Amino acid sequence: MTMLATLALLTLLDAVALGALILALVGSGWLIEHPPASRPSVTKIMSGHRRAWMRVFVTRDPRIFDAQIVASLRQGTAFFASTCVLAIGGVLALISNTDPLSGVAAEVAMLEVPVLIWQLKLAVVALLLTNGFLKFVWANRVFGYCAVLMSAVPNDPSDPEADTLAMQAAELNIRAAINFNRGLRSLYFALGALAWLIGPIALLVATGAVLWTVLSREFASLPRDILLKKMP
Repeated sequence: MTMLATLALLTLLDAVALGALILALVGSGWLIEHPPASRPSVTKIMSGHRRAWMRVFVTRDPRIFDAQIVASLRQGTAFFASTCVLAIGGVLALISNTDPLSGVAAEVAMLEVPVLIWQLKLAVVALLLTNGFLKFVWANRVFGYCAVLMSAVPNDPSDPEADTLAMQAAELNIRAAINFNRGLRSLYFALGALAWLIGPIALLVATGAVLWTVLSREFASLPRDILLKKMP
């Protein structure tokens, strides 16, 4: 069977499910990063707190606490980047040997699915994991830029450059956090994309579940309520 003939086995529903996955990933990211003013996302709220952190940072002495926070943020990005590498390796290994998947499909659904179809579906998962890896690596690097700029902030709050450098560090901190969140969303949708191995309906259901999880944590979670609550 030729490649075109094999790809023809994918139905319109498969295309719709894959399109929904991509739309959910891109659309959720845009909404989270550009929320309505009346209902800010956790990401948007935390951006304000990151700027407040840098304003306080200018007057704090010593600054060991701030250095520890940035170091922990970098450790988090490094951990998820390493996790993505391991996951990508596992998916690539499965792509090179789809016999286990073919055997399960034959036993459960009594269907003979061409190897290329399995490889295509797993390739989508691998691409999402790769995207997540690249986002985590970039976030780690930008957190490093932020750390260097924080080190350049003068210890004297009256120095005319102190506030400017601190606000630049804040913006770098925010950009790093945004890329970290993008990496997390890519991981979430990579897990959802695994459902395509079962079928397009399963992919649609998984995409909806992941989309609900991502949006609820940004717009309807308890941490968000705490961040918005005015404490006495």
